[in-house]
Formats: sequence, C-alpha cells, structure tokens
Amino acid sequence: MRGGRHLEAFLEMMTAERGAAENTLAAYRRDLEDFGGFLDRRGRALHEAARADVTDYLKSLADSGFASTTQARRLSALRRFHRFLHAEGVRTDDPTAIVDSPKKRRPLPKVVGAEEMIALLDRAGEEARRDDLPPARRLAAARLVALVELAYATGMRVSELVGLPASAARPDLAVIIVRGKGGKERLVPLSERAKAAVADYVALRKAVAPGASPWLFPAASESGHLSRQSFGRDLKTVAAAAGIAAARISPHVLRHAFASHLLAGGADLRVVQALLGHADISTTEIYTHVLDERLTKLVTDHHPLATRGARG
Repeated sequence: MRGGRHLEAFLEMMTAERGAAENTLAAYRRDLEDFGGFLDRRGRALHEAARADVTDYLKSLADSGFASTTQARRLSALRRFHRFLHAEGVRTDDPTAIVDSPKKRRPLPKVVGAEEMIALLDRAGEEARRDDLPPARRLAAARLVALVELAYATGMRVSELVGLPASAARPDLAVIIVRGKGGKERLVPLSERAKAAVADYVALRKAVAPGASPWLFPAASESGHLSRQSFGRDLKTVAAAAGIAAARISPHVLRHAFASHLLAGGADLRVVQALLGHADISTTEIYTHVLDERLTKLVTDHHPLATRGARG
C-alpha cells in the first residue's frame, strides 16, 4: 500500500495525543488499509484520494452488503485521517468534507398477524373468565384484557396506556383524550370491545379492591399506576399461552399491529398518523410495507396479465 508512512504517522498521533486504545488503533488500521487497497487498484496512494474515490469506496461497501453502520464507521476513519493530513500540511483540502454519511435504514417494526391478535385476545379473555381463580388473580386477568383490548383498538403508546386517567372508563365516552409526547393531546376512538373490557375490569375492581384512584390502572408503584414493565411481563405470559413466542410480542408490537392492520384494511395514511400521534408522517410511513404487500397481491391476483409469461 502506497502512502503507508502517513498511516503510521496518523496512528502515532492517535496514540500520543489522543491516548487511543489498542482496539481503536487496530480498527483505524484495518479501515484505512482497506481504503488504501482500494486506492492501490486505482493507482493512487493513501494520501492522494479524491472525493470521487471516497464516494466510490463507500458505494463499493454498500454493493458488497456492508451494513450502513460499518460504512459510517469507515467514513469516520477517513475523515479523521484526512483532517490529520490537512493539519500536517500534507494536503490543502479534505476529500471527505462534503461526503454525506450513509443513512441508517430504519428497521421494519415487528408485527403480529390479525389471526394471532385474535388468538391473544381470546386467550386473555379465557383467563379472565375462570371462576376458580382467587379474586386478586381474576382482577389481574381482567385488567390485562382491558389493556390489550385498548392497546390494539387505539394504538396508544404503552406510557399513554398505563397512565390513562380514571375518567377514561366513563361508559358514555366514544373517544378518549390521550396526552402524548410533548404534552400534545389527540382524540382516539374506542371500539365497543374495548369499552366492554374496560367496563368489566372496572366493575370487578370496585368489587375486589374498592378505593378511589386518579388512574384507570392503579398500582402500588412510585407513579401510582401500573408500570410498563409489569404490563409487558403479563402480556408475554398470555402470549406464550396463546402459542405466540414471547420474543415476538411486547406492548409496542400491539401499537405496530394496530397501525399495520388498519393500513392493510385500507385506512388512509394521514388518519393513521393522527391516531398514532406522529408529528411527522415519515414516521408513519414505516408501515407502508404493509400497503406494498397488499397492493402487490392485488395486482398479482386481479391483473389479467399478472400470471402470464412475458412474450418473446
């Protein structure tokens, strides 16, 4: 690799002035030597890179399947190296200065299917209807049914859900006011199933554990209401009983299911954005993979040429 002396000088600086650890130095060496090999094949030395070399190198990493995080780390190493070259007077410019960092791909949300959600709700309901349970366990089971029904019917964040006020249980309410991030409020409609589950839970709570509380789901906690962690544990337990792997379910997955199933049923993206309380529609667009699948199936199933082979 040509220009290796500049790499060694850079690593010495990182050791002497920055106190870089051995692992950090080794990572810089690997990344810069890999870039040096790329430049060798172009007839350039390590310290002679042009902006096009940097962008082409990053593209080669992407084409080879390297993760965006790896690409970003390599670019970070190149930037630090070229700042060093500029500071030392080896170069008068920095070819990495206006190169955009690789964007991280937003992972698709975990989503359970509609049939799995029905199985989960049915299993939770069966537990709540058991007559052989002690009163405290029956109450906990009824509470879980109310939580799951509300979560799936409204798409509320788990913090919004467990922190609902007692007034949310009023039987005459068709919608509830949810206070979301930044104190912003939004109206969320309630399904008949959700209202019935909440009514059953509240009636049982009054009989088993009477007492006033400002919270719909009171608990002996610092906040005074059920914690997100407690709901998560109970949810995983009932999911396992319904045949759903615990790793695939969480309170946040219920929010994803709400959004994805609405879009799959034909709901408008802007409506889903409002129901979820997303400030930016780009956040909601993560769910459009559901639309993509539905539209692909629509074309495949109904277009007259979809199943025909291409004509030669």
